[in-house]
Amino acid sequence: MEIIIISIVAFLVSILTFFSGFGLGTILTPVLMIFFPVEIAIALTGLVHFFNNVFKLFLVGKNADKGVLLRFGIPAVIAAMAGAWLLLHIPDVKPLFVYEAFDRTFEVYPVKFIISILLIIFASMDLIPYFKNLQFGKDKLPLGGALSGFFGGLSGNQGALRTAFLIKAGLSKEAFIGTAVVVSTFVDFTRLSVYATRITTSGLGENLTLVICATLSAIAGAYLGNILLKKMTLQFLQAIVAIMLITISIALGAGLI
Repeated sequence: MEIIIISIVAFLVSILTFFSGFGLGTILTPVLMIFFPVEIAIALTGLVHFFNNVFKLFLVGKNADKGVLLRFGIPAVIAAMAGAWLLLHIPDVKPLFVYEAFDRTFEVYPVKFIISILLIIFASMDLIPYFKNLQFGKDKLPLGGALSGFFGGLSGNQGALRTAFLIKAGLSKEAFIGTAVVVSTFVDFTRLSVYATRITTSGLGENLTLVICATLSAIAGAYLGNILLKKMTLQFLQAIVAIMLITISIALGAGLI
């Protein structure tokens, strides 16, 4: 039963991540934690995320804007390494606050709370008429890359910040998606390389069928997302991204993910 549920989630989330740039693991990991211990959930998500990213790289990577890729991607990779290193060398961080709801206890950590506030600010800019035509200059791309890469390495939540900057970089919808996918792949490779010595792989062999099914479902979602992309205008895409940013921000700030 868990294979069916996780595969459906992977399919639907993959479609959404194709447009928004959110990491698949942001939503898939909490779902896997319902069925598996934390370390196994992280390892399983890592495999699904990796293969899905590689597929998307071949699918739309050619559309990436090389200039933006250099200005945004290089700082992102360097900062991701720093963030991942910091994560492994800081002591356990205590929750900012804890609360109970629906018979469950939720913990909100400082890093995710800060990210949620930043994302709500960025997302609101796409919904307020005054900011709709605002674009970040090319000189702001290194800052955006560094921020998204650092928080990606530190908490795994890099996609939304990356999207918040790239969606305002004056790119076409194809270049936006392609650039986001290429940056995501390199940042993931960087941070996972740093995490490697701490990642527990026990339980992967016993759940190989689940990994294959979830990966194929995510790939199918990415393929469908690529088809749907051709039918959308950039303005509609920006609205979708803004709504997703705010939704994911509230979930992060509330400790739901």
